[in-house]
Amino acid sequence: MMQPTRDDAWQLLTEFNQSDKALKHAIAVEAVMRYIARKKGEDEEKWGLVGLIHDLDFERFRDQHCAKTGEILRERNWPEELIRAAVSHGWGVCSDVEPQTDMEKTLFTVDELTGLVAATALVRPSRSVMDMKVKSVKKKWKDKSFAAGVDRDIIQKGAQMLGVELSDLIDDVILGMRQVADQIGLAGTPESTGH
Repeated sequence: MMQPTRDDAWQLLTEFNQSDKALKHAIAVEAVMRYIARKKGEDEEKWGLVGLIHDLDFERFRDQHCAKTGEILRERNWPEELIRAAVSHGWGVCSDVEPQTDMEKTLFTVDELTGLVAATALVRPSRSVMDMKVKSVKKKWKDKSFAAGVDRDIIQKGAQMLGVELSDLIDDVILGMRQVADQIGLAGTPESTGH
């Protein structure tokens, strides 16, 4: 059983995913998972790895999403705990593996939420998460036509499973994404800062 490093995870991710969008999403989810793990005193490396590879198969095997990730990771001798966590994020959509651990429930929830936070950042004048407040995201949350691909029911269900208020969760996601704002293109546009 190998203990994968972040480099292993990144190589694997980029072997199966080429699009900028897929890679930025993976980095955003990884950063949020690390942030929440740190906050809870959990294993930041482990949570980060799961965040980074959770959509491993999405670009190339969309019709087998989650199942294919499990296959690929097993072939590479990844720890079962990480495989299970990655596969469980598609629970109720493309996977019947129910999130049970804190790590699994967090991934299940923040996967969708990072999408909403990123979309909200991109319509702001600053195009940034650096100056974003929870209330901006909550306003967009209510507008069902905004980022319509984001399944708000999943986020809601995840927040309940975690026993966390939605506002606190949004705050964690914003703070987590700020750590990688440059890498995910949400640090703001130079001409927009200070206006």
